[in-house]
Amino acid sequence: MDDILIVDDEQDIREIIAEILQDEGFKTRLAKNSEECMAQIRSKPPSLLILDIWLKDSKMDGIDILKLTKSNNPDIPVVIISGHGNIEIAVAAIKQGAYDFIEKPFNTDQLLVVVKRAFETAKLRQENSSLRVGEFFNQALIGESAPFKTMLSKLEKVTNSNARVMLYGGPGSGKEIAARFIHKNSSRSSAPFVTVNCASLNPLEYEKVLLGVESSNGKIQMGLFEQAHGGVIYFDEVSELKLETQQMVVRALTDPDFQRVGGTITLKSNFRVVSSSSKNLESEVSSGSFKSELFHRLNVVPIYIPSLEDRREDIPNLSNHFIEQFNSSQGLPLREVSGEAFSFLQTMKWPGNIRQLRNLIERVLILGLERDSIKPAEFKGEDETVVKDQSIDLSASFSTMPLREAREHFERIYLLTQINRFGGNISKTATFVGMERSALHRKLKSLKISSSLKRNENTSGSMLNAGAFDDIF
Repeated sequence: MDDILIVDDEQDIREIIAEILQDEGFKTRLAKNSEECMAQIRSKPPSLLILDIWLKDSKMDGIDILKLTKSNNPDIPVVIISGHGNIEIAVAAIKQGAYDFIEKPFNTDQLLVVVKRAFETAKLRQENSSLRVGEFFNQALIGESAPFKTMLSKLEKVTNSNARVMLYGGPGSGKEIAARFIHKNSSRSSAPFVTVNCASLNPLEYEKVLLGVESSNGKIQMGLFEQAHGGVIYFDEVSELKLETQQMVVRALTDPDFQRVGGTITLKSNFRVVSSSSKNLESEVSSGSFKSELFHRLNVVPIYIPSLEDRREDIPNLSNHFIEQFNSSQGLPLREVSGEAFSFLQTMKWPGNIRQLRNLIERVLILGLERDSIKPAEFKGEDETVVKDQSIDLSASFSTMPLREAREHFERIYLLTQINRFGGNISKTATFVGMERSALHRKLKSLKISSSLKRNENTSGSMLNAGAFDDIF
């Protein structure tokens, strides 16, 4: 049975709340000050704590008790009550981890709604937490390349604010990992992370999915807005929202008050919004596919998630991480990747980004030899579809060239491929190809690609790719 500890310095208030909750089948305990409260929590942690802000003749006030409780027992949902309530106290309580805030005097329906929602949310948090541990978030943000470090620096700056963040990047680039990084490192980390799959959100059902449903017999189905209370709601591929749904989201972000479908009680949900898109939303707004009002509400802090081709230097670290992960989760062999195989991976095209690399590593571990190190041939596949994804076809354009021209053509392609591989780092490229840095610069100048390279060295974004070769040749 759910056990609720009620802490208030007024005996009448404690007993009234207890009677209301007992009538609904809850078991209750009472405390009049911080000493009694903490003694009861130490004796047996309650399922829910209802806590008054102001406590006479008490060593700690409600906020102090809240901080200590969330520190020692983070899974206990805490509902704050006060007869002196104001928005500053409410914000302070929520920031310290309170589930909700009720201002005295309150009515019975309001109390019961908040208590039931607190229990439902606590249950969902436990379920979501166990799912995350076993599934998605063995993954982490991994990398050492300049584009990765730039992205990570921006993510770290936004973690402790409540600003709305828009994550841009191609499919499989790690936008959801970045969103969860923001959540995990924020003050909301103990609250839910709820994902809205925008591409599959049916316009005919969106109100039920987002707002929830309350049937005539009193049965409640919590919507995603309720589930995200106190935490983060993540709109995955927000550009896929239908126009009808976009307008409803605009209303929800403008006014946090809402009612479940079929319900009469007005609810309020406090959550942070993080969104992602593989498309250029400004272009979508210009074409009329995305509402400008929603764009401006979501695009407060835009952060670009670099593609795998922008951060080829990170491929070895990512590959080794996936190998260790598959060994731990599936018992697949813990194999090493040869230097030649890493070189091969770093010259491939990656339209599927990190997800494509992860899938490729898993396939090789399943189908390959258990003891030998991984060689380039294992990444090619029987039908050589991966080979066709290489950044450059080195054989197609040589047959009609004189030897000298073909050699220069090869050198251009080879050196640009290596520069691309090392993220534009000339020192690393020179070391790999076996040249002094100054000699490499002279070689690049003789091949008439030094000006293009200089543009590359002055940017922190993507390096030259095969598509840039046409401009050079």
